[in-house]
This record gives sequence, structure tokens and C-alpha cells, in this order.
Amino acid sequence: MAESMRVTCLDCGQANRVPEDKLSAGPKCGVCGAPLFSGKVAEIDTETLMKAEKDDTPMLVDFWAPWCGPCRQMAPQFVSAAGMLKGQVRLAKINTEANPTVSQRYRIQGIPAFVLFRKGREVARAAGARPAAELVGFVKSKLGARV
Repeated sequence: MAESMRVTCLDCGQANRVPEDKLSAGPKCGVCGAPLFSGKVAEIDTETLMKAEKDDTPMLVDFWAPWCGPCRQMAPQFVSAAGMLKGQVRLAKINTEANPTVSQRYRIQGIPAFVLFRKGREVARAAGARPAAELVGFVKSKLGARV
């Protein structure tokens, strides 16, 4: 029997249990029906981040602000990385201006900042704008064979 994985819906914040062998089959949220692994960047709030960081599946979060030039420059690269990591790692972004407590809670000192979470732990972090391929390489190097 396949192990069940905890996956939080990044649209509604509901925790879902998905059999590990079904993760690549396009599972959907049991409450709102949104795809759990869309291959797109989800814009989330602090509450959703606090739930999703505990997921069994890895998630890379971009901490950004609309006034930040490098953050705006990084946005298309982050979207590209989401497509490259579809089904392996979920990508989300959180606006530090709209969610002012998030920077303090996660010790964000400069943006754009990227934090990789898995099973309730911070696995790694990186700062500064970078190409999508470099971001994907960063994630794969930190997760190793698990990606």
C-alpha cells in the first residue's frame, strides 16, 4: 500500500492526503477542486504558507515585494522554474508588503529571497535574482535524489 502524503491546497488552504503513487496523476483538492500540482506559481498569504510549509512534498517560496526591481525581474524566471519542476516541487510566492509579519517570522533580510521547505522544515534558502535553470539546479542540489 502506498504511503499517504500531506499536500495543502495553495488555493483554499485545505490539507489533503494523497497516496504517494498518485502524486503524478494530477490530484485535485477535495474541497475546492483546484489542482494540487499545477506547475504554476501560486500567490499565497501567511496563513496558507504556515500550513503548506508542513507538507510532505517540497515547496519553494519566493518572498518578494511589488516595489522591488530585482523581484519583478525574477518573476518570469520563477514562473519558468515552476514549469520545469512540475510534479516534483511546488512553487509559491508571498508578497512581503501585503503580509508584513512574514518577513520577521521567516527571518527574511533581503528580497527576492527563496526558501525551500519540506516536511515542516526549511531545507535551504537563497537570495537574489537568478535564471530559472539556476533556481532549478539549486532545488535539485538541496533535495538530491528525492526530486
